[in-house]
Amino acid sequence: MRLVLTGSSGQGKTTLAQELERVAGLRHVETDALYHGPNWKGCSVDVLRERVLAATEGDNWVIDSAYHQLIGYTAADRGDLIVWLDLPLRVSMWRLIRRTWTRGRAKTPLWNGNVERLGWDSVRYLLWPALRNGLSNARVLPARYADYELVRLRSEAEVREFVQSIQAQASMSGSSSASARQKMPPLLET
Repeated sequence: MRLVLTGSSGQGKTTLAQELERVAGLRHVETDALYHGPNWKGCSVDVLRERVLAATEGDNWVIDSAYHQLIGYTAADRGDLIVWLDLPLRVSMWRLIRRTWTRGRAKTPLWNGNVERLGWDSVRYLLWPALRNGLSNARVLPARYADYELVRLRSEAEVREFVQSIQAQASMSGSSSASARQKMPPLLET
């Protein structure tokens, strides 16, 4: 089983990937950890593509973002199924604002020691792109993934049902939850 999660920020991709890791033993590939170096410096497109290819070798993984704008179909071509989280925009924007505020106030360390920035950086790099993508995804994603098997989840109930179906498939196939979550050492070069 190889799953690629897509959708705008705040849709719950990482949360869903963590749940699928827990219930189905899928190895969680966290794309943000592959991309963001120290001080939020992003790696090059070539380096990100190499990291995604290396992290998605074999079976039994879920990647929590396709980073399509940077690396095209790299993750999608490896996956069995594209899972599009398309919850209402008000839900994802609220989640994103709450998450950003909570992480920023607590100075929660993220990938490679980065800490969420509050203020205009949050608006510029998180909230505005999430709003823009959330509004355009209904038009863009069906065409982008027309040649792939695509499941669109539009509510929390549909997400729960999807998790249950994956859990049932994993138990029938004998997958074990022994797969360790992808651990990335701090990046020294980006």
